[in-house]
Amino acid sequence: MKPLIFCRFSAINDLTNFLETPPNTPTLGYWVGVSGQNLGVSVLTDAIVRNAKRRDKPYKLFDGGGLHLLVAPSGHRSWRLKYRMAGREHVLVFGAYPDITLATARTLRENAREQLRNHQHPGVEAKKQKARAMASYDATFERCARSWFALQIGRWTGQHARNVIESLETDIFPMLGKIPITEIDEPMVLEALRAIERRGAIETAHRIRQRMSAVFVHGIAEGIGTRDPAAVITKALRRVPKAKPRPALLTIEALQDMMAKTEDRAGAPLTKLASRFTGLTAQRPSMIRGAAWYEIEDVDWDAPDGAAARTTATPSTPLQAAWARRSAASMP
Repeated sequence: MKPLIFCRFSAINDLTNFLETPPNTPTLGYWVGVSGQNLGVSVLTDAIVRNAKRRDKPYKLFDGGGLHLLVAPSGHRSWRLKYRMAGREHVLVFGAYPDITLATARTLRENAREQLRNHQHPGVEAKKQKARAMASYDATFERCARSWFALQIGRWTGQHARNVIESLETDIFPMLGKIPITEIDEPMVLEALRAIERRGAIETAHRIRQRMSAVFVHGIAEGIGTRDPAAVITKALRRVPKAKPRPALLTIEALQDMMAKTEDRAGAPLTKLASRFTGLTAQRPSMIRGAAWYEIEDVDWDAPDGAAARTTATPSTPLQAAWARRSAASMP
């Protein structure tokens, strides 16, 4: 061991000279600077850190406040912080040099000391931050949207649920689906919606914005999101055009006249049957176009309760029953 006389020198290079002297050489050294770590005194320089050479055994270069650079026999250098919490000593690894510079390491040290003053465990806080970062990276917009959709699907009809998820799959997922939800900002959301507007689907753009906003809110509630960038761009979208007046039939006689004229026009049998079904059930054309035959063929159209339980149609009437029999006869 080297006999030490503890004193203060003006040049920190004396520390390097001390470490390189042969064993058993009486030395006046800057070793007191090492003990100065407990006083929070910074003693390292960029040159000392940069020129730290590997040795047969690992060694440490202290900077003060528990911060030190561990130099491994392989030459790998990493910043570490030694601290005490609840009477026990702990070591927190900040990262490798030069990825973590001396200035950055000192900032991390001060952050950790602030956590200690607030009775927080720096090591535990670092693990929590890493876990949040990993969860945030895995939480893409598409994953979050599908999680939100799974919670909502029970509240919607089958057709509406398909419309919701297909609108996101078609217009949003290709552009934003693979991006972590925390990385999506207002301009990115607006650009995705602008693409919808450019094809003239103004109302669709507004509707999808509402769905995107719900996804962001879901992410916030789940702890994987921080804000809702879709909430503030409503006024940046084009206004939905006012609906044009549509002709309305207000009397039963006018409705009968329209249905009679429809029957007189040439058309495919199934098209006419669909038209009759619309008049008898007041269902939307899109619902009728998308209906599967099994929703109709096994329904007892003479029993209103059975019809209501098996289809979206309104309670049956004799005309509905006749329509079902005619439809069945026209099927190949």
